Amino acid sequence: MDKRRCNFTADANGRIPEPSLLYHDTRWCKPEHRDGELYAMLVLEGMQAGVSWNLILNKEEAFRKAFDGFDPAVVANYDEQKINELLQNKGIIRNRSKVLAAISNARAFLAVQREYGSFDKFIWSFTGGKTIDHRLEDCRDMPAKDALSERVSAELKRRGFKFVGPVIVYSYLQGIGVINDHCVYCEYR
Repeated sequence: MDKRRCNFTADANGRIPEPSLLYHDTRWCKPEHRDGELYAMLVLEGMQAGVSWNLILNKEEAFRKAFDGFDPAVVANYDEQKINELLQNKGIIRNRSKVLAAISNARAFLAVQREYGSFDKFIWSFTGGKTIDHRLEDCRDMPAKDALSERVSAELKRRGFKFVGPVIVYSYLQGIGVINDHCVYCEYR
């Protein structure tokens, strides 16, 4: 018998794309503390603006390869030649503003690491290291943003991060487990 999942995971025909299924079951709303993955998710969430998350998940491996494993120390030093290479890469989202944001965000990410010792300490400090569990009865009750995502967004912007509006940040906080929005009946909580 199949396990019960959040009611937003299936499409109108009741199908769940494999990358979405795997992401929901193993990564979404699960606490992440590795700085490399925290940066990776920040880039992926920014790339998702205006496109479907399924598209991003389908291109994730290509993103990881194109962006040198999402190593912020490497990405922070990308030059115009590397930017042009990325903009020609059909495996990723070829939006100049998003590519430039990934680079400037790598620099801002490294600055936060220097200040806090890790980005993990910084991002989890907003909740005292605890996951906020909304215990949703129905995924239709899930907000697009909240006071926490607005506060984190404002701080990230103050520090020079791009593509970090409150809606993107809310999704990011879910993606790294700071917020748990799995429905209460979901067996992957």
